[in-house]
Amino acid sequence: MPDRSPRLAVRAVIVERNRLFLVNAYPGDKSDLWCCPGGGVERHASLQDNLIRELHEETGMRVEVGALLAISEFHDPNGDFHQVDMFYRCTIADGQPSHDWFDAQGVVDRWRWVTQAELGGLRVKPDCMAEMAFGPDGPILHDPLEPIVP
Repeated sequence: MPDRSPRLAVRAVIVERNRLFLVNAYPGDKSDLWCCPGGGVERHASLQDNLIRELHEETGMRVEVGALLAISEFHDPNGDFHQVDMFYRCTIADGQPSHDWFDAQGVVDRWRWVTQAELGGLRVKPDCMAEMAFGPDGPILHDPLEPIVP
């Protein structure tokens, strides 16, 4: 019987010069949905170490992991997908993504920096992304269960 437990993931909220770093994790033009970089947690490594690994795999950047900002849940109401994301404030410790960068696993194929105003014109998950990225760091936000559709 397949494991039907929710998948646990960690994501980085990186804001520099009043711009948020976003990735598109749907290769090609499959979806216009943008999210914070990160990914699934592997056993026997801390959440922070998982996030550092994921960011380097997806962007080539090394980050320093800061405060936990939010916990958000996504699911496919018509399928088995259910994921719990933990969002951390991060700063870039080394490297910057370049236009010749390549995600070896082929998950992320596009990235961009966006202002708060530009963020309003994009389809993003979670719905609380603007508050998380551009609001004051404060109490942990719990973003309720949201359907995710590519």
